[in-house]
Amino acid sequence: MKTLPVQFVRSAVSADDLPREPVPQLALVGRSNVGKSTLINAITGSRVARTSAAAGKTRELNVYAVEYGHRDLKRLFLVDLPGYGYARGGDASATEFAGLTTMYFGRPAPGAGSTGDVAGYGPTGALLIVDARHPGLAQDLNAWAWLSTKDLATAVVIAKIDKLSRTERVRNVRAWETSLNAPVTPVSALTGEGLENLWTRIVRLLTHP
Repeated sequence: MKTLPVQFVRSAVSADDLPREPVPQLALVGRSNVGKSTLINAITGSRVARTSAAAGKTRELNVYAVEYGHRDLKRLFLVDLPGYGYARGGDASATEFAGLTTMYFGRPAPGAGSTGDVAGYGPTGALLIVDARHPGLAQDLNAWAWLSTKDLATAVVIAKIDKLSRTERVRNVRAWETSLNAPVTPVSALTGEGLENLWTRIVRLLTHP
């Protein structure tokens, strides 16, 4: 992957913190420690997103501005949501996560008209990021079912595909497609495998929602 101009914008804790520019936004959704920050760094060829070995540490929506330069997608915001499934702070943190997610997905998408207030826009599309090694986890299935109720373009990314043998890859990719009833894009942030295909999927999501 080539290095893209990317900048950390802010950590959003309310609708007032969201971007107000009419630029497409891509929400990154996934379990804690699934590797969302690592994937952001991989697809931008940077180290802009800070990663942590401690699950559930992220408590805000982290917003990144990316200059992609494609004729159909010159610029976009990547919005990294807190991971679900585990959060430091127990029930209070889980409630906080649910509130942030509901707030963000409840905002109008860029291009959907004026927000009608001083707060920022919500997502144009969303990626559900899952772990290649653990197909069919209930938390991921529930997240996909929830995303599927939203009026926006969605897709599934299978991360950490490098952790599997060739035989395991074939088996687990099929298992994921079957359990989610959706096509998937396998990727590896470590080796770069699948990242170009992922960008193709992202452009399609954000330009043909």
